[in-house]
Amino acid sequence: MVTQIPPAGPAEQPGGGAPPAVPELPEEEVARWRSAGLGMADLLASAAALGPVAAFRLGPAPTVVVTGPEAVQHVLARHPDRYVKRSHRGRILLGDGVLSAAGEPWRSQRRLLQSQFTGPGMRRYEQRIADAAQDCAERWAGHADAGRSVDLREEMRRFALDTIWRSLTGHPLEDGTATELAALDAVVAALPVLPTDAEDARAAVAGELARIDGVVLRAVEAARSEPPGPHGPGLLHVLLEAAADRPEYTDRLIRDEFVTLMVAGHETTATTLTWLYLLLDAHPGARVRALEAGPAGSPERRAALQALVSETLRLYPSAWMLPRHATEDDVLAGRRVAAGTDVLVCPYLVHRDPVLWPDPERFGPERFTAVGRRPAHPGAYLPFGIGARACLGLQFALREAVALLELLLPAFVPRLAGPAPAPVFDLVVRPGAPVTATIARAG
Repeated sequence: MVTQIPPAGPAEQPGGGAPPAVPELPEEEVARWRSAGLGMADLLASAAALGPVAAFRLGPAPTVVVTGPEAVQHVLARHPDRYVKRSHRGRILLGDGVLSAAGEPWRSQRRLLQSQFTGPGMRRYEQRIADAAQDCAERWAGHADAGRSVDLREEMRRFALDTIWRSLTGHPLEDGTATELAALDAVVAALPVLPTDAEDARAAVAGELARIDGVVLRAVEAARSEPPGPHGPGLLHVLLEAAADRPEYTDRLIRDEFVTLMVAGHETTATTLTWLYLLLDAHPGARVRALEAGPAGSPERRAALQALVSETLRLYPSAWMLPRHATEDDVLAGRRVAAGTDVLVCPYLVHRDPVLWPDPERFGPERFTAVGRRPAHPGAYLPFGIGARACLGLQFALREAVALLELLLPAFVPRLAGPAPAPVFDLVVRPGAPVTATIARAG
């Protein structure tokens, strides 16, 4: 149960007195984790066993891990100004884009983009999504007929990259541009191991950043001088129109938003679809049940396909860890949290809580179709976050994934060449090795 803070002064327990400290993982447990060479997810899991909020120390100050749904909602949804995002290494790539911005600039940028990803705004991108899915289906037909082996991760990356490129520019992604945009993935992969000094970090990926900036510059110049694509202006045109009466939308901010949308718009979708195909390989009956839910194009089949995606996101959430920083003293799940504390909300562990999700390691898409099977608490399922900073592109990503599955799932069955790779916990939870498969026609 989360104790709310009174309007004035620090929170106290109902009976008076200060609330207890957050339970902390013993030093010897942290030492064992270090000596075993395990990953951050293992350390968070060890701490989370202590309760809905728990702590560990890798230095002098504790870091708090949040996995209880009430505490998750408290941090992300109820008090986003009390638990804030801080500048992170992603700024090297994203600059002042909406993912890394804060305060009033973030609010202004989010308001502009919000309308593009809900209601009428989303409808203008439906055909672009469908066209990218159709191109992917045609590539898979070619792979199947030629008996070619492919890397499913690269296949899904190309589809997601094409989709967001069409949505930004109004035009299909050309092969040369796709090759240049591999620099995006190179920088994202390098972020966790870049030098801590910002200048050194930027120098380490200078070549990749220059290639990315060159692609963006050409896209901006084309948007300013050439007619829009066959389905009208794209998101880039929205940004350019904003610059006409909003001076903060300089060429640099337009570049930052473009890159942010490119990264956020393809990395998580590609990874989710890759995991989904790995899960379907291990659970082929789930594919059959989804296709039998209703005829092609029916609401029943679409709901079943979305359930496949939702369950994949439960097991491998787009944001497996959400860092925040406490700006003031607080009480969280009845425990005191001091101002200045780093807080890690961990959807990956929330989604694997057996109290919330019975048999949590099992792939069960029916959790998202059967009434009452999914936990009702909003803090129990958050693959894209919740609250004010939840992912803007949630509906876009779901529609994109379902549109592709509508075409691929009935027609093709990838056959994996080896065992499924183990997960690697970077900025996303990704397969730790290429996912090699041959594409077979179904039936």
